[in-house]
Order: sequence, then C-alpha cells, then structure tokens
Amino acid sequence: MTRNPSNVILALAAAWCLQAAAPAQAQTAAVYRCPGPPVLYTDALTPEEARQRGCRTIEGAPVTVIQGARPRTTVPGTAKGGASGMSANGSASASSGTDNRVDPAAQRLRDADARRILEAELRREDDKLAQQKREFNNGEPERRGDERNFQNYLDRVALMKAGIGRTESDIAALKREIGKLPP
Repeated sequence: MTRNPSNVILALAAAWCLQAAAPAQAQTAAVYRCPGPPVLYTDALTPEEARQRGCRTIEGAPVTVIQGARPRTTVPGTAKGGASGMSANGSASASSGTDNRVDPAAQRLRDADARRILEAELRREDDKLAQQKREFNNGEPERRGDERNFQNYLDRVALMKAGIGRTESDIAALKREIGKLPP
C-alpha cells in the first residue's frame, strides 16, 4: 500500500491543529465576572465565593487568557546570609544581591531631586500659562495681518483656548505629582 505524500502532510497538519487546540478546550471551569473597580474576570473562585462577591457566570462568550510573568517578591529577612538577613559574624548583608532595598538617605536625595525637577517644570508651565492668557486677551486676541478671513481668526482663538486648557491640566497634573512626594 502506497501513501500519497500530500495526504500524509494533510493528516499531520490536522493532528497538529487538534493537539494545539486541545488545551483551550480542556479548560471547562466556569468563568466569573466580578464587579468593582477594576472589573475582575476569573475562574479561580468556587461557586460559593462567586455568589458571595456578587460575581456573574460568563457563558458563551469567548475569553482570552494572557499569561503574564509573575512578579518577583522577596520576604524581608530571607536574603542570603541566614534567615534574619545577617551574616555569620552578625553584620547585615548589604551585598547579598537579592536585597532590593534602597538606602533611606539615597531615597531622600532622589525624592528631593524629583521635587526640584517637578517644581522647575511647574514654574515653566505657570509662565507659559501667563503668556498664553496675555495673548488670549479674554477671548479677544489682536488680529494679525494674515487673518483677513474672519474664520481664520476664530480658528486661532479656538486653538489658543485649547492650548490654555492643556496647560492648565498640565499644571494640575504637576501639582498632583508634587503632592505625592514626601515633604
């Protein structure tokens, strides 16, 4: 009995497709949509837990699960050099490689630098806003020579107003960021 090579290739391709699709079909656990910010989609709850949280079962809707990398976590005191983070002679192991803590003095310097940079940017944005408001002149900026068509003037006024709004929102964002920094 001789086999047709194209039939063999076809059969192998079909078998590969079935094998690749098998893990997706094997997952038959119920998927729940739990309310709250952020909305949670999970299959890790029991029906009782889902009912207590007010979750709904999702039926018939395709669900795509993207596997992400798990974050590395270290428990304080479990770095190299013993269970308490100390070396054999009793001194703290600063060069363990797994201890990701930042020296408090270095962090204070970073925070001070960040505050200084943000405050300088805030001053620049305040100056920019003052200049924009001067040019805007309460919605009646001075007409330029190239604006013989009144619609061109109105377009420029609208752009100026939008620019002022963007600058004001930038200033508000900078103030929020400065507020997040420690004093």
